[in-house]
This record gives sequence, C-alpha cells and structure tokens, in this order.
Amino acid sequence: MDSWAATLAIFFITVSVLVSALFSATLVEDLNNLRPPPDFNTTIFNNCLNNPSHRYCNSSPMDLNDIFKSTIVASHLCNESKNPNCVESFPKIDLRSHPKITPLYLSFNFFWKYCPLSILSIDLSNSSLKGSFPSDVLLCTQIQALDVSHNHLSGDIPLLNFSHLSNLTHLNLSYNHFSEMKISDTNFFQRFNSSSFIRSGLLPSHQNYNIKTIILLVGFPLFVVLMVGCLGWLCFARPDFLPGALHRNHKFTTWMLKAATDGFSKKNLVMKSDGVCIYKGVLRDGTKVKIEIYRDNVSRENLHKFVEECKILVQMRHKNLVRVLGWCNNRGMRSLVTEWTDGENIEFWIAGSAPPWKQRLKILIGVVEGMFYMQEHWPQVGYDLSTCSLLLSDNLQPLISRFKIGDRNYTANCKSTFMNRSYIMVEVIPANLFDISDIYKFGLLLLEMIANRRPGEEFERGETGFIEYIRMHYPGNLRKAVDERMKLTEKTFDQAKLGIGLGLMCTDQKAGKIPSLDEIYHMICRAYRSCQVFTSENHKRSHDAGQGHKGIQLR
Repeated sequence: MDSWAATLAIFFITVSVLVSALFSATLVEDLNNLRPPPDFNTTIFNNCLNNPSHRYCNSSPMDLNDIFKSTIVASHLCNESKNPNCVESFPKIDLRSHPKITPLYLSFNFFWKYCPLSILSIDLSNSSLKGSFPSDVLLCTQIQALDVSHNHLSGDIPLLNFSHLSNLTHLNLSYNHFSEMKISDTNFFQRFNSSSFIRSGLLPSHQNYNIKTIILLVGFPLFVVLMVGCLGWLCFARPDFLPGALHRNHKFTTWMLKAATDGFSKKNLVMKSDGVCIYKGVLRDGTKVKIEIYRDNVSRENLHKFVEECKILVQMRHKNLVRVLGWCNNRGMRSLVTEWTDGENIEFWIAGSAPPWKQRLKILIGVVEGMFYMQEHWPQVGYDLSTCSLLLSDNLQPLISRFKIGDRNYTANCKSTFMNRSYIMVEVIPANLFDISDIYKFGLLLLEMIANRRPGEEFERGETGFIEYIRMHYPGNLRKAVDERMKLTEKTFDQAKLGIGLGLMCTDQKAGKIPSLDEIYHMICRAYRSCQVFTSENHKRSHDAGQGHKGIQLR
C-alpha cells in the first residue's frame, strides 16, 4: 500500500500540469496525447524494488505508456468512486448509476491489466450496460465483491475466469439477460446463494418453465395438426408443389388451374362460348398449356365416363398427335388440359401461305404416320382428319387433335380462332357424324389439300358436292381443280394428278377398291422422294446455267 501511495505522490509532483489538463478535457483525448515523464521509468523501477507484488512488475516487457495511463485512470477513477484518500487508499470502484462513464472505464483494458491490488470491491450496477459480460474486470483477481446487477448484459458467463477469483464472496448478476446455463450443480453456483442470480437469465424460472410446458403441450400438437392440414391441402389442392413421386398422374385440381391462368384472368381467356371457356396457362414447371373448361351439369355416370375417357387420351403419345396432359373434375367443373400449340390449322396454313406441293406431301406423310399409330395402338379411339382440326406444330408437324371415344368426341373447333390461330376445344358431338372410315377421311383431306377448297362452305351438298366437282374435272380438265398457287411443273402436276386419283379412290367406297393405309403411305412417300429428286435436278441445272453464264462473261 505504501508503494502505491508513493507512486501516486511522485505522479502528482511530476505531472501535476498534465493532471490539470486531464480534468479540463475529455479523458480519452488526454490519454491519447499524454506521455510518461522522463523519470517515470526510474519511478516504476523503484516501486518494483520496494514492492514486487505490483502487477506491472511481473509484466515483460513493461509497457510504460500503458502503465502511465493506467496510473492516470486509477487516480481519476478513485475520485469518481468517492474513496476517502485516493493517494493512500483505493479500496473500491463504485460506478453505480453512471451509465455515461461506466462503459468508458470498462474500455480501458490497460487499467484492468494493471488493476491496483488495493481494490477489493467493484460495483457497476444500474449503469445500462449492454452486450456480453465485462470480462476485463475479472483481471482484478483479488476482489471480494462484484455487482453488475440491473443492466442489460446478455450471452454466456465466463465461468472459467471466475475460478481465479478465490477471494470473491459476494456476487450479484441479478436482473440481466444472460443465456440460460445448467449451473445449479457447479461449484460456481454453490459458492453463492440464489439471490445472486435473481432474474439473471442463468436459471430457468418456474414461470418460464410453465410457459414452455404449455407451449410444448399445446403448441406442438397444434403444430402437428397444422402441418398435417397443410400437407393434406397440398396433396388435394396443389400436388404440383410436392415431389414427383407424390403427384397424382394427369389429375389437375381447380387450384392448379387457377394458378396456371392467374385466377382465370381475362388476359388468359382465349375463347368463350355457351358452356365452354378456353384459357392459355403456364404450369408450375413452366409448361404452356391450353385449358378447356366445361361448366355444364352432367350426371355422375357421365362424369365417370369423362374421367375414364381422359385416362385413355393421356396415354396416347405420338409426334403427330396433340398431347393430352390431364383433366380436372372438381366440384362439377370438367376440364381438359392439353399442350399449347402456337401453330395454325392446315386450313389457314394453306389459305394463307400457299405452301408448295412438296410441303403438302410432307404434311400428308405425318398424318398417315399418326394414323398408323392410332390403328396399331388405339383402334378403339376415333379421330378426325379435316383441315380445320389438324394443327401444325412449330416445326410444321401435323397434329391430330380431334378424337372420339364411344359417343363422345374430343375435338378441335375449326371455327374458333384468336389472332389467326385455332385451338383445341373438347365438346360432345353425336356419334353419327363420325361413322365414315378413316380412309375416306384421309381421301377427303388429300383432295382438300390439293384443291384448296372448303367442302362445307363452298358446295351446297358439302363433301358429296366437292367430290363430284373433282370427278367432273378429273382427269381432262384437272388444272382447273388444282390450287394454281402451287405453280406445278409438268412432273409435279403429274404427281398431283396421281394424288387426286388416290383421293378419289379413298372416297369411292362403292367401288370396293379402297386402298390400304400401307399402299397410301408408300404412294405418298414415293411422290415426296420424287419431289426431292426434281428439286435436286432443278438446282443442279440452275447451278450449271449460272456457271456457263459466268464463263461467257469472262471471255
């Protein structure tokens, strides 16, 4: 203690001017600017000789600047704590209810590092301290009392640091927000009574325990019920959010269709008629679809038939068939979901772009390939081959889009257009409209594609009148019946003539000479290959003529 008093006395004598400046300015500014006097090193050395127990005596190497600043802070802190004689005694640090300066003193690590051995009590209560426990104060290992109660401290308590405070008999951590710890069985807890930890957060309170118990007993079952409810809702309403293994194949729900069409918004409405609405939509996986909604009331038996027929349609897979993705039969609303096709139907394609003979043959090949698939795999399913029901994909592949199962037809309405596009529409049509054979339908399609005529609109007797019109000009006056926009050469005209003859054979069911589907396919393929040869020869002749012309110019 005498050594400590001697140190302070020497300090007041040698740096009295500096101390005066210290009290007249902020403490931080003074500490940053002050330097120890020239003879400070000698003073410290003498102090250590007289009393080696000083903390700075055991530090190596000695930081004179930190020791000097800690001496200044000690003097100032001694006065702030109202010690009776700050030169001779420094028994306590009392910063109760000093929220402005307490954090400042706690930030002076150098002071706590060289904490005077005379300090036995530290009181930092009710100083609005925040953050973690001020571990630096535990460097004063000789203290007997520590009070940090009534603050806002949080986090964990440094139990290992407390093990060095063998003299500590009074500890108050009450009224803080420390992390709950299992300290009831530790030596740390047994050294003090429960009043040291009142509402400190370290010990679980009985009230908190009851609340947690209530939450566990009530909240957990409620959570389970909500989770089961949400999962059930997803399974029945939005299965597209579930993993693929949990999806109901091809079964769409009303909520899925609402999400795909933005709530059946008007901007996605393509067509609306009595009992039928057609929407464009996008599924959750990004697939563009067409959704046909039927709002008519049907019996439970017919609804069951609708589902069974849809189950057949979704199984049909071929590049020349419009793909049916699924259906919906929720709450009396029947819907059919198919792939979205931006291409127009063949009727508009021929009328608008006037495709050449070769392209028309390619389309016919695709139609026959689709017919082969239906004949081999789905003979029980009927289909239509009119130019208005056959759609074109983006790469000009023909798509059969009108099907019939039993007495029910799933069809593309050739009169339904939107921005020069036609779309599939499913509707119920009497079966007697489709009692003609597939070969007859193909023959009529072939004649329509060569002549570019609409039997139902341009002839009073419809298909019969159209066929009679073709027969009237075949074979002598055939150029009048052929679409002149194809600009046929002599060879391609002969092919078109053979095509009309094939079409008349297909539609002449009374003659008993209807060709088979195999014969039709081979005839069209031969014509298509011949067109390719014609095109290649014409290109070569044009190329040779061009080369000869260039040769003349070079001469």
